[in-house]
Amino acid sequence: MLEIIYQDEHLIAINKPHGLLVHQSSIARDATEFALQLLRDQIGKHVSPVHRLDRKTSGILLFAFDKPSEVAMHQQFMNAEAGKKYLAILRGFTPDTMDIDYPLAKENGTMQDAFTAFRTLQRAEVDVAFGKHPTSRYSLVEATPKTGRMHQLRRHFSHILHPIIGDRTHGCNKQNKFFKEQWNMTTMLLHASELEFIHPATKEKIHLKARLHDEFIRVMDFMKMEH
Repeated sequence: MLEIIYQDEHLIAINKPHGLLVHQSSIARDATEFALQLLRDQIGKHVSPVHRLDRKTSGILLFAFDKPSEVAMHQQFMNAEAGKKYLAILRGFTPDTMDIDYPLAKENGTMQDAFTAFRTLQRAEVDVAFGKHPTSRYSLVEATPKTGRMHQLRRHFSHILHPIIGDRTHGCNKQNKFFKEQWNMTTMLLHASELEFIHPATKEKIHLKARLHDEFIRVMDFMKMEH
């Protein structure tokens, strides 16, 4: 059963688990379960996703019940009017706060402006040697993307040499292997924790929060981070 965190006659939001695709995709032919179908079956109603989360990213995923709400919410996400916050665990000790203003290429090569602000919430030093270092260092950050580019947070954190743990495409393969062997952890430690938007029908400001999933909490526990 998917965890429903918000529902009215126009919209419904779930706390998507890590590893679940939003909908069928030619990219991941191995997947047999999708958030769209699971939610549709669970509530017995047709739903349409209004934005995306990567398969390995957990957290708030919003769907619409009707076409006008779907179009209006698509527009808010396209125009970067919806406020999004993410939690991520990164390699190394990150600065207290940082703005990443670094354009990203689309699939066709066109460059797009991309802007991410983040602040460091906690840092951890784990007593396990990694490479030449006697210990392993990590940071828990809260990231606020101001634009919505493809894999923006993953690419931005990789750009500043603090990749997200468990990011296979843009991350550090040695770290990911280390986490798999050391702690049997294959999840990407990126979670869509908060979402703020204007309700398409009532025009009220809606603020949603999604709790962390068990696997993220397990990593925070062995890093002795508070949650």
